[in-house]
Amino acid sequence: METGSQENTVHTGQSGAAPAVGHEPDWTGLPPGLLRMRRLLLVVWLGLLAVGLGVLLGLLAGPAWSAFALLPVAVGVWGWVMLGRNWRSWRYAERADDLLISRGVLWREETVVPYGRMQLVEVTSGPVERHFGLASVQLHTAAAATDATIPGLDPAEAERLRDRLTELGEARSAGL
Repeated sequence: METGSQENTVHTGQSGAAPAVGHEPDWTGLPPGLLRMRRLLLVVWLGLLAVGLGVLLGLLAGPAWSAFALLPVAVGVWGWVMLGRNWRSWRYAERADDLLISRGVLWREETVVPYGRMQLVEVTSGPVERHFGLASVQLHTAAAATDATIPGLDPAEAERLRDRLTELGEARSAGL
């Protein structure tokens, strides 16, 4: 009987405090601005491809062939749904000793980055990201295979996360 109550406790996170051992961490999802940006880029690029393909096929092969320009539109509809699923799969959690990053729909990938192993924390924002008010946090460790990125954050949150991770990384690596 007590195992049932322990299972309920295991799956509930504690807000504001570092979760105890065995508790589910408090996950933070990505803001919707990232999804809007990616969907806009999808519509723009596939829209341009569809128009260009339709005009090219219409001129070179005849008007009936320009119907093949609907293929990028179909890919766009499929991509719209897949981008939503992918965006919902991204999340991160700050724990007492490490940062968790989880992503993926079919193949789930969870990256655990111990604070003491972080060597560099960068906040980057390209021109399209800046236009949408987004920034990415990239974590570098000694092993290149464990480098991790959290895309599409609000710039203030990205800077807060960078400062917190840098502070925790310095505190944890002091004993090395």
